[in-house]
Amino acid sequence: MTAVLYTLGVVSFVVAILVSIGLHEFGHLIPAKKFGCKVPQWFIGFGPTVWSKQIGETEYGVKAIPLGGYVKIVGMLPPGAAGLVEETTLDENGEQVHKVRRSNTGMFTQLISDARAAEWEYVKKHDAGRLFYRLPWWQKVIVMAGGPMVNIAIAFAIFAPVFATYGNPMDRVVEPVVEAVPECVIPIAENRTECRASDPVSPARAAGLQPGDEFVSFNGEAVTGWTGLQEDIRANEEGEAVIVVRRDGEELTVTTNTTVTLRPTSLEDETMTEVGFLGVVPVTYLGTGGPLYTLDQMGTMTVQTLEGLVQLPVKVWGVARAIVGLEERDPEGPVSIVGGGRFAGETAAEESFPLVDKLVTLLLIIASFNFFIGMFNFVPLLPLDGGHIAGALYEGARRGVARLLGRPDPGHVDVARLLPVAYVVGLAMLVMGVVLIIGDIVVPLHLT
Repeated sequence: MTAVLYTLGVVSFVVAILVSIGLHEFGHLIPAKKFGCKVPQWFIGFGPTVWSKQIGETEYGVKAIPLGGYVKIVGMLPPGAAGLVEETTLDENGEQVHKVRRSNTGMFTQLISDARAAEWEYVKKHDAGRLFYRLPWWQKVIVMAGGPMVNIAIAFAIFAPVFATYGNPMDRVVEPVVEAVPECVIPIAENRTECRASDPVSPARAAGLQPGDEFVSFNGEAVTGWTGLQEDIRANEEGEAVIVVRRDGEELTVTTNTTVTLRPTSLEDETMTEVGFLGVVPVTYLGTGGPLYTLDQMGTMTVQTLEGLVQLPVKVWGVARAIVGLEERDPEGPVSIVGGGRFAGETAAEESFPLVDKLVTLLLIIASFNFFIGMFNFVPLLPLDGGHIAGALYEGARRGVARLLGRPDPGHVDVARLLPVAYVVGLAMLVMGVVLIIGDIVVPLHLT
């Protein structure tokens, strides 16, 4: 049964990601068609075609390597400035006809010239009057932002109901209220939960604290939250502790001495340190909220994701070192779709997880991947969507400045100039993807 559940979890994750990729591409396709562009292909995956169907002017299909997807929008590269010049002439009926001819004065590299020529060979087979690069800059932004915005919308559509009902596992609220009072102080190095006769009574139990007691003050200092109270207790070492709690609406004062025991320095630093210890388990619950709460949490995720993207090359280098045994793999580091599938499989197969917890965890994994995919695609570098968005915004700004200054229209931004950058970025993405996949096979991270 465990193997079946594991497989079910992996398959569910892969299918969800492929559906998300397909919806991402629809996020490009729908506005592109709305604005008059021709979109001859919509595919999930790369490599040989497994299945396809022609619907209208667009071929929809699935390819053999399910590591992405694409839509082909005709005319992404303008013809000028790289050995090709666009001409507009009139046919015998007086209709405008757009043609492209080679220029004798092209000065760009052969790489850019060949890419542009290949693009225009493709244009010849389609409607040369419905080209992406001719769209107004704001329509280009909408087309290119449509894909990643779909992924972010998917993430929101999952996060919002989960946060409103189950709660947000990334927002654990700890209240200065007693949930439980352990009977004794168990050394943290001993992996047990049962008290022994040799274990000292916990100071909280000796003071008579009870579940439900709300901390009001500690040694004369008002308690405003669990973090501050915890710091006061840790700093108290073996000193006397005068504690005021509210119980059944009345304030009670109890006195005890905190003891000293080894505990991690902090949540981020697991180095053991001798600190004061009282011995209470605080009330903890998951933060909940509606759409505004979800947007606020996604704002925090955005900051964290941007910080993670800046550190991504270094993190991937760490994974590469872990693959060859030079260091331990960072448990907080990035994973590929293989690692995500492993997390999903382990979640589904974990016997100690209630069914609801399994479903929520799977949903949050899918939402997190969608959120990252959306944010990653906004990076303003080709071949990512953000590179095209940056080019369109620059085009709009350049034309706006020209109008204000009474200068001639500078025309379309030539994104082909950035093709060398696109190839470098694409190669880097490929290398990082391969490293992460190998890392998730050789030195995998686990959910628990």
